[in-house]
Amino acid sequence: MIERLSIDACFENKKRPLILDGAIGSYLQETINYEATSMWSSLLNISQKQKVITLHKEYIEAGADIITTNTFRTNPTAYKNVQLDLSNQEIVRHSVALAHEARGSRKVIIAGSNAPAEDCYQIRRTLSIEELFDNHQKHIQYLWDAGVDIILNETFSHLDEIEVVSQLCSRKNIPYIISLYFTDELKILSGEDIYEVINYLKELNPTAIALNCISTQTFSQIDISKLSNIKWGFYLNCGSGKVTDHNIKCGINPKDYSEFVKKYLSTNPLFIGSCCGSNPSHTKALKDLFDEIYRD
Repeated sequence: MIERLSIDACFENKKRPLILDGAIGSYLQETINYEATSMWSSLLNISQKQKVITLHKEYIEAGADIITTNTFRTNPTAYKNVQLDLSNQEIVRHSVALAHEARGSRKVIIAGSNAPAEDCYQIRRTLSIEELFDNHQKHIQYLWDAGVDIILNETFSHLDEIEVVSQLCSRKNIPYIISLYFTDELKILSGEDIYEVINYLKELNPTAIALNCISTQTFSQIDISKLSNIKWGFYLNCGSGKVTDHNIKCGINPKDYSEFVKKYLSTNPLFIGSCCGSNPSHTKALKDLFDEIYRD
């Protein structure tokens, strides 16, 4: 039987927001030249196993309480466009195993990354609701069976897909986070108001509702008081230039990012991390900040 760690128990033990790790794909882009495919950096889980393990360890050593599996693009929709000897389930299992190896005996939460079936920033979806359901049902189950502690559904921005992943996890009693991407107009890409989506999601009992891959400027427009009665978290885009899955460069240095985060600690988020363009230095800056603020 798989023994899983509880993010709520970890939060109670730490008595401070948990630290989520930073970027994986964009950080690997900086250190390894690899051919971009529909599976993005996840193929490195096979070809560059030790590099991925080392990256997970760097985040843990920098202070991460939660590490994310490099499975942002191991879903069935991405997998079907790549010819591999391993089955889709085997790739996911292999990917999660790398995070377990990096964690070792340390009490670090392993979050299984489950991304939108298609590109995160794609306004018009091409998959049917049945195809979305099939994609996420398989990928979430693969991640859970491989031994993650929680499912991190991240960078979701279409209400139909948000409903699919939330209901799948809820019905299977799988602990999950649903993390939302939205525009400067505070709307997800399918057009709904971000606060309406959050109110809807509260009824589906996620472990937390999060906001991710948005700029600090966009995040600053959020009325945090409307999040006061939920468990929530955030991890913001630290990249420069237009949001994209390729050639992401760091645009916010770790010190500036931690200073920005400092303003939101009083709102008692469950976790805080960093997204595209970040690296373990951003995680270390958050750990240093928390050590200063949450001294015994």
